Amino acid sequence: MRLTIVGGGGFRVPLVYRALSAGPFAGLVRELVLYDVDAGRLAAIEAVLASLAGESPPGSGPQVRAVSSLAEALDGADMVFAAIRPGGTAGRIADERIALSLGLLGQETTGAGGISYALRSIPPMLELAAQMRRRCPDAWLLNFTNPAGIVTEALVPVLGRRVIGICDSASGLVHRAARAAGVTLPDGRLDGVGYYGLNHLGWLYRLESGGLDALPALLADPAALAGFEEGRLFPQEFLAGLGLLPNEYLFYYYETARAVAGMRGADLTRGESIARQQEELYPRLAAAGPGAFALWEAARRSREEGYLAEARAAGERRDETDLAGGGYERVALAAMRALSGGGAAELILNTVNTLNTAPPAGPGPGPEASAAVPGLPADAVVEVPCQVTPDGAVPLPQDAPGPAELELMRRVKDVERLVVEAATTGRREAALAAFARHPLVDSDALAAGLLAGYAAAFPGLLAAPPPR
Repeated sequence: MRLTIVGGGGFRVPLVYRALSAGPFAGLVRELVLYDVDAGRLAAIEAVLASLAGESPPGSGPQVRAVSSLAEALDGADMVFAAIRPGGTAGRIADERIALSLGLLGQETTGAGGISYALRSIPPMLELAAQMRRRCPDAWLLNFTNPAGIVTEALVPVLGRRVIGICDSASGLVHRAARAAGVTLPDGRLDGVGYYGLNHLGWLYRLESGGLDALPALLADPAALAGFEEGRLFPQEFLAGLGLLPNEYLFYYYETARAVAGMRGADLTRGESIARQQEELYPRLAAAGPGAFALWEAARRSREEGYLAEARAAGERRDETDLAGGGYERVALAAMRALSGGGAAELILNTVNTLNTAPPAGPGPGPEASAAVPGLPADAVVEVPCQVTPDGAVPLPQDAPGPAELELMRRVKDVERLVVEAATTGRREAALAAFARHPLVDSDALAAGLLAGYAAAFPGLLAAPPPR
């Protein structure tokens, strides 16, 4: 098949190519088409892939073709991965710094920064979806563009079930918890796993082994919790009382003051650190020849070491299994293989919250639909275990969330839908309401300050896209 990556100059693209060149996904893709608006980044990633190909047996990886035209990239595509960052790393820095200047969490996908990022990401992603409908209407779009849940929600009315949101944080949580609990997960299946949430806002609530739930014992075992990242993020007494294992991004909700203090006390924001690394790295990659992959790999490990640094104690390092990489691309390629007829798979994905597999007559799920996550709208995009087949990703039924978890999900989903409204109509009132309603802002005055700051940093932020 032909796989197109929109955002082909992205830092993580070599992970995808490496997985397509060896292991269970080798041979799945015959041609990899890379498209990016930044020619310099595209050339650098081409150099990394050429270097990686030189270290592999001849013919083991897909053919790579870089293009500067989106139309050319989409023509003939069977599968499209999209990972774009409107505004670049400078935009990420503004997302972080403007929130921090008001005493709020400065993070790229969560809270105020995530809203700003989504307002920039949704219009070009809608343009991509419209182009796909014209040029490759049978292709699937696997969306990595952050915030993945909000962006996927905006795309569903255009592409229906042919868009699926990809994130590896929930899958990583499940596999790390299973290792700590001594639970073996069947390959390609999530038997006994219960997980519900939105992107970057979810909980593992069941982890069965031999018909018994191993999660309560794990949550009561300080030594086992200390053996993986999510178990160390939260106090053990808190986890035992909660009875759930939160996604790592819930650190920003449960430990907000600690997170903000850590960010404000750092010399650089996460975006500033990455910008400094990439400003020096990309030109070196383009000129590195056979050594480009080794240079990229060293940079990747350094970048992974800084992930969620505000949540770790001084001197605490990430686990080697987390530094090794492999989550991001495994989820996407396992979904792609199942969608293309390589056998059904069970994966945690972002998709519409309906158990009704019949195609809806309109953009919604239809009147007979029932929700995979009880209490959330059936037409909302959620992040849950799904069965993936050539018909798409159908969510598996989950238990009803507890009152506190459901209330938080409902509130954040309301925010997400206000963001989609603001991005697609240009309504300033919707953007203000989104900022004000978010639990990590929760203030009309702060919302006004955030919108003023982001509008100044990003001219045209609420320019409604042209009608289609």
